[in-house]
Amino acid sequence: MPAAGIHPAAGINLNNHYVMRFFLSLILTVALAYVLGMFLDWWSIALAAFAAALLLPQTPGKAFFSGFLGIALLWGMMAGIMDLRNDHILATRMSKLILQSASPFAMVMITAVLGGIVGALSALSASVIRRKRA
Repeated sequence: MPAAGIHPAAGINLNNHYVMRFFLSLILTVALAYVLGMFLDWWSIALAAFAAALLLPQTPGKAFFSGFLGIALLWGMMAGIMDLRNDHILATRMSKLILQSASPFAMVMITAVLGGIVGALSALSASVIRRKRA
């Protein structure tokens, strides 16, 4: 029987406060980005990742990764859902135009990666600013 707090399949110790802070930062980034995205433009993801990294102190590497992963997951899921709702019409046309091949999945992945890069750089900036202030 595994020890309390350790996920048997992944071997992740969930009692470690650094791991919990990472997941909390990830969830906060996704939630803030989703809510701000309802009222502001696409750049609101940068505000969400920046605020999450500023509120929850992490090392710059972990902040970069949590910002990237949170926004990439959010934008990937949102782009995938929108793509499924319109039967891949827009993503297929855009991939033919940009990639010269009909690959709607590639367009969803490119969207997720670009959003992830914006979130990662924003979270990294907040982490470095917080580190310099302290």
